[in-house]
Amino acid sequence: MQDTIQRVAEHLARARSALFITGAGLSADSGLPTYRGAGGLYDQTETEEGLPIEVALSGDALRSRPEICWKYIRRIEQACRGATFNRGHEVIALLEQRLERCCVLTQNVDGLHRAAGSTNVIEIHGDVHRLSCTGCNHRFRVADYSGLAEVPSCSRCGRLVRPEVVLFGEMLDPGRLEELSRQLSLGFDMLFSVGTTSVFAYIAEPVYQVRAAGGITVEINPGPTAVSDLVEFRFPAGAAPVLDSLYARLD
Repeated sequence: MQDTIQRVAEHLARARSALFITGAGLSADSGLPTYRGAGGLYDQTETEEGLPIEVALSGDALRSRPEICWKYIRRIEQACRGATFNRGHEVIALLEQRLERCCVLTQNVDGLHRAAGSTNVIEIHGDVHRLSCTGCNHRFRVADYSGLAEVPSCSRCGRLVRPEVVLFGEMLDPGRLEELSRQLSLGFDMLFSVGTTSVFAYIAEPVYQVRAAGGITVEINPGPTAVSDLVEFRFPAGAAPVLDSLYARLD
């Protein structure tokens, strides 16, 4: 693997731009559970109420059974609570300072990329710490949910409050998709897919686009994914150690 790290580091040293696509596997090095598989937040087929997690954590459930939806939203927040960014997040933030253009497309809702110092971040699924009223659209940010009611209501109008995250059955934010499209139109010398299985089309498609345009594509993920056969370089390992090794080779 060291030879591959050296080759990727050489490409990175020459690159002017890079896109990092990140998933739960990156934050796993901060102690956060992934969402599926052994030890994952959703490794059970049904919730305690006998509902598939995709139903309990859906936009429909938020409207019709907010107490159930908020119960599982809280579990996501509790998993994030107290977590800090790891070396993987830090390396990506450092590369933003080094490259002419560096963008992060993350599926994570933990806010750790921004905490590490990245500024050009597309949080495609939102941030669990940002809340908004479903009535008057009052928006605010919380460090954690410890001070919230079980089903929070707006301090201004009394309507239901929700986290600014994409629930099952909801559309992605058009503004974030537009920004992703704009970034991709500018092109990238390199793309890193880090800690994600790339099962969603909007996560896998950038890999195809960058590879087709002649960019260098790299995957860092312990197991095979939907894009493993497409990328030029693959590291079957955890995110933070590989990113740290790559960065060390740049100096």
